[in-house]
Amino acid sequence: MDTPRRTFLALSALPLLQACGFRLRGSGVRMAFERLRLVAPAETALVADLGALLQASGVQVQGLADSRQDPTVPAAPDVVLTVLQDQRERVVVGTTAAGQVRELQLRQRLRFQLRTPAGKELIASTELLQERELSFTETQVLGKEMEEELLYTDMQQAVVRQLMTRLAAIKGL
Repeated sequence: MDTPRRTFLALSALPLLQACGFRLRGSGVRMAFERLRLVAPAETALVADLGALLQASGVQVQGLADSRQDPTVPAAPDVVLTVLQDQRERVVVGTTAAGQVRELQLRQRLRFQLRTPAGKELIASTELLQERELSFTETQVLGKEMEEELLYTDMQQAVVRQLMTRLAAIKGL
């Protein structure tokens, strides 16, 4: 098949994909606000990921240590996102008869609220929770530590996606 014909067929399929609601993941996320102040008790990996994803969506994020302030944009934020709790938990849920750890439960917990600068509540205090189970073997401690960190990273990304979905659902301020 020649190149012009392939190009024509590919371009003719685009309206059909748009009509069925197809959209590439993470592309074209539009928020009802342009400027957001992010208030967090600490600069954690989750907060940094959230700030980066918001900036990639075209939102100017204020309050991050690495955010670049644009002097042409007014300093007043449209909304204030307050991270009330960002916590990782590791709980032993299974042991052997000898008392050795066999299974762990890992949790990533995020509690947040969204308000306007005037104090109007857009999203009340909400908790997002991700949990993963991890089998544990004393003989494979190093590998299990790496697996644990991968699970925490996965949970962190899932929590950030859930939060972004909730922020995108805001229609009016």
